[in-house]
Amino acid sequence: MRIELVKRPQRSALFSALSPFIALALTLVAGAIMFSLLGKNPLDALYYYFIDPLREVWSLHELAVKAAPLILIAIGLSVCFLSNNWNIGAEGQFIMGAVAGSILPVMYPDFQSWVVLPLMLIMGMAGGAAYAAVPALLKTRFNTNEILTSLMLVYVAQLFLDWMVRGPWRNPQGMNFPETRNFHEYAILPEIWASSGRAHWGFIFALVAAVAVWFMLSKTLRGYEVKVLGQSPRAGRFAGFSSAKMVFFAFVVSGALAGLAGISEVSGAIGQLRPTISPGYGFTAIIVAFLGRLNPLGIVAAGLVLALSYLGGEAAQISIGVSDKVARAFQGLLLFFVLGADTLIHYRIRFVATGSRKLEASHGNA
Repeated sequence: MRIELVKRPQRSALFSALSPFIALALTLVAGAIMFSLLGKNPLDALYYYFIDPLREVWSLHELAVKAAPLILIAIGLSVCFLSNNWNIGAEGQFIMGAVAGSILPVMYPDFQSWVVLPLMLIMGMAGGAAYAAVPALLKTRFNTNEILTSLMLVYVAQLFLDWMVRGPWRNPQGMNFPETRNFHEYAILPEIWASSGRAHWGFIFALVAAVAVWFMLSKTLRGYEVKVLGQSPRAGRFAGFSSAKMVFFAFVVSGALAGLAGISEVSGAIGQLRPTISPGYGFTAIIVAFLGRLNPLGIVAAGLVLALSYLGGEAAQISIGVSDKVARAFQGLLLFFVLGADTLIHYRIRFVATGSRKLEASHGNA
């Protein structure tokens, strides 16, 4: 007996719309089973994951803080994935954007002016875009697999950040801790509402990026080019579209948004560079992109859901004593069910008896 996936002649519009909700429901069921196996009350665990973080105003601010980088990175990844370019290294681009954007407050702390923050944001986007251009160049010039190159560059970025904060950029007044000097007031991304919480303008950047990329994809020739080359590269070539230029465009846009997320996180939520500045936003954003169906507006909702899982994971660790690995497993379950639901929209499962297949082959040879 073997299992085959047979492409459906036409996918269901209803199930295409419902698949993210089906995947989320299946994740809740699987999560409840997982918590039961861990000896925890599944209802209590799901309550702390999805309800408790929404009960306080400060939790809503934390939700916005954690959702902002996820949304920004996922929007950029959606451009890559729609164009059939698999950028798996957004985590590295996030880090390099943070490093590049931090040059002014770390190396030139005496330069204090209102222009510092805009320059930091521009430099952060440029750093992320430049780092994303490396796998794009390798793919177009040497036909290198962009999945491997972009992923390997993540570890290069992590080690580079670790070396910088422990070496050249270590705070001379920091009691030998591996961190940079604290950013001055002109280098701090302001809160959305002054003195009302931690939610900063990074969330506004995410919303603006969502609308801008949605408009680009749905209303412009460049967006049409992204979709055509992603669905049928051969048709795109006949239309006169350049696959090589699209690779660079998709990676640069994705890297720029990841870099913006990086510098926004550092200047808005942290206030300095440290050896670790991300709990894995670049990888979680892949789940966000697919849960949002690669639609920038849907990604906003998906980013809030995944940000809620971060807050819920922290609440569950404190309240019922589960490991932080459980939160990652929960996110992995969500990705598994999202991809599984999408696969079954395009394909149906067929069970084929091995003996019948051999019989068909022998008749064909006869």
